[in-house]
Amino acid sequence: MEGGKETVAAAFRKTQVRRVLFLVTLLVLAFLLAIASIVIGSAGLGAADVMTAVLAGIAPGTFSSDPMVHTIVWDLRLHRVLFALVAGFGLAVAGAVMQGVLRNPLASPFTLGIASAASFGAALAIIVIPAVVFSDTLVVISAFTMSLLAAGAIYGLSRIRGVSSESMVLAGIILMYLFGAMTSFLQYAGTTEQLQAVVFWMFGSLQRTSWEKLALVSIVVAVVTPLLVWKSWDLNALSMGDHVAQSLGVRVGQSRTLNMVAASLITAAVICFTGTIGFIGLVSPHITRLAIGGDHRYLIVGSGLVGALILLASDSLGRTILAPQIIPVGIMTSFIGIPFFLYLFMRRREEYW
Repeated sequence: MEGGKETVAAAFRKTQVRRVLFLVTLLVLAFLLAIASIVIGSAGLGAADVMTAVLAGIAPGTFSSDPMVHTIVWDLRLHRVLFALVAGFGLAVAGAVMQGVLRNPLASPFTLGIASAASFGAALAIIVIPAVVFSDTLVVISAFTMSLLAAGAIYGLSRIRGVSSESMVLAGIILMYLFGAMTSFLQYAGTTEQLQAVVFWMFGSLQRTSWEKLALVSIVVAVVTPLLVWKSWDLNALSMGDHVAQSLGVRVGQSRTLNMVAASLITAAVICFTGTIGFIGLVSPHITRLAIGGDHRYLIVGSGLVGALILLASDSLGRTILAPQIIPVGIMTSFIGIPFFLYLFMRRREEYW
């Protein structure tokens, strides 16, 4: 008996070490990829130039760099790279939480209609608002508002049949098609210039990023993510079924609602600035689950780091493949995400879920 306990304890320690090493490896890869992404471009910067410029911006009295290099790094590239990391992290965290809450491997901000609602909000601002008062800020506000309204509508519709995972998924699918139809109608009614603006917004892009937008998104992700990690025990219980969760003392309806609202808030905060970016919230949790299992104490953070790497890698490829033209990151994530998802589909085992 004692030998059996020691074997179980050793296996548990080994699993914990593997999880920690996985997270540390992702952090190192994120740092290296961030440096490489800042270096990439027509300016011909080196890694040493980039590091010097970053340090000079953080501690100007201690380090100094060439003014041109400083401008390229701080005004053009660094906030875009950091935004990609934060946005990818947030979308992947939202996807991991939604999949855990709904016990559905296809759940993500895109498949539940939240991204479709944001697209409708952006199209509404671009096409309906008169040109004299139109601004990018109104597009962001409209997209953010519609995303949150969609999350509220999912909860409201699901309450009619009880706040269950099945009802939330069905409500999300209904809203996805509804907002998609309304967006198509607005595109049909708009002018050629308005249609072009809507389509470009729906591609998903990091070209509209700035330090102010990075700060807003970072605050939301930094506040909400610890709350979700704190509620990871509830997510672990919910993943085993409502009856099991109730027997373990989890308030199923309240916990499901709280986690969905938090995930929706992160999603809305990201996509109102970037436009529609698919596959990050869908694929990242699956990759992480295969690597370290389904314990949400590690899955949430691990999925976020995987999502950050995928989005940053997608943006870096989009800036280099057809340079100087830039392919929108939403297109690149689809090209990268589809092979990943196909691979996961072909080798998926029921026991890892």
